[in-house]
Amino acid sequence: MNDDPPELATKSTPYWWEAAPLSALPQAAPPASVDVLVVGAGYAGLAAALVLARAGRSVLVLDRQHPGEGASTRNGGITSGNIRPSLAELERKFGRERAQGIVAEGKAAREDLRRFIETEGIDCDYALVGRFSGAMTAAEYEAGAREADRLARALDIASYAVPPAEQHKYIGTDFYRGGNVRMDIGGLHPGKFHAGLLKTALAAGALVRDRSAVLGIARRDGAFDVRSDAGTIRAGQVLVCTNGYTNGFDPWLRRRVVPVRSRIVATEPLAPEVMDTLMPSRMMMSDGRELSYYYRPSPDGSRILFGGRDGTISGDPSWPTAHLRTELARIFPGLREVRLSHSWFGYVAMHRDMIPRIFTRDGVLYATGFCGSGVVWARWLGSKAAAQLLGDREAGRTAFDFRPPRSIPFFNGTPWFMPAVYAALEFKDRRLMKGRGPA
Repeated sequence: MNDDPPELATKSTPYWWEAAPLSALPQAAPPASVDVLVVGAGYAGLAAALVLARAGRSVLVLDRQHPGEGASTRNGGITSGNIRPSLAELERKFGRERAQGIVAEGKAAREDLRRFIETEGIDCDYALVGRFSGAMTAAEYEAGAREADRLARALDIASYAVPPAEQHKYIGTDFYRGGNVRMDIGGLHPGKFHAGLLKTALAAGALVRDRSAVLGIARRDGAFDVRSDAGTIRAGQVLVCTNGYTNGFDPWLRRRVVPVRSRIVATEPLAPEVMDTLMPSRMMMSDGRELSYYYRPSPDGSRILFGGRDGTISGDPSWPTAHLRTELARIFPGLREVRLSHSWFGYVAMHRDMIPRIFTRDGVLYATGFCGSGVVWARWLGSKAAAQLLGDREAGRTAFDFRPPRSIPFFNGTPWFMPAVYAALEFKDRRLMKGRGPA
């Protein structure tokens, strides 16, 4: 019998890798020149490569890890397409028309993801089950109810409030003060989705080379020399899609996107009757706390996967796992003694504007800054970026075509300030919990 504390009895690799293990690609010599070179073989880079290859362009994707080893196979698989700023904040900053375009594009991106999976026949356990968002206070419940009504009226999204007396139909807890549901959000198996996307891009003629770090990009005579572990490659166009795994090859970008750890734990298999009680709706789940907890049933319905921000910046200490286990038991007290099978982290890319985007600098096109919602935005904006490289103005049009994000003072790639940020958010959550009163 294993007598380790439950929070330590884990695998440190993603649960998703059990059914979709990473594998190395054949290391064929790369071509001396290509029409387009893409940096990063995650969702964004592969989506772009697929569009470009099907349009007849020669395209090479380089990744310093195995394809998908970063956030694309480490995320929670929730197809939310969240935008961090509220609609009111977006309107103040960009005007009503641009703000509404951003929100409307979220609906289009989620619908396009569903069509893409169906059309390409990608077996990734996709299910449009909806998302329940728990309210922490009565005031938050009222705000969520207004938001659900606005989504229903403005975007024809099936969304509605769930009063406290009815929340047990969706989630087996008294922790929340009601909540709201929107039915345009679902879940998928991110490892299987990436594997299917990679297979589709390769079949279309894209070349993908792993363990080939890009070392630098230099503009010369209207094209680019891309130095890499695989040699120097001449490219007519370059697209960078590195997001939270951007390293020193692009110090300019590295000063603008902050790699923030997001961690997920998976429970051991639970009895069917336990899952029926705790997650009767089998929906994706979230709540409005500052530390952004999100959770879901595994695709086979046997486990709960629970995620949130990880305040560490190096190593793999045990306390973030213990913290998530504590928060899981806060919502579901019956799981206080449950064992965890997996605990892993991945990096998401945050920046000062907190809006995913496409932009150009010195002739290089970027699709990055997905702010923790890359399951929807990475593939969508990768495809949009590819259309822009092809000169297809209509297909490439997007409300996320912004200026580059602003640099962050005293930041050069190491997020030294994240422990302090995490502590401040945790303090706000503790104060919220103290002040909200009994259920």
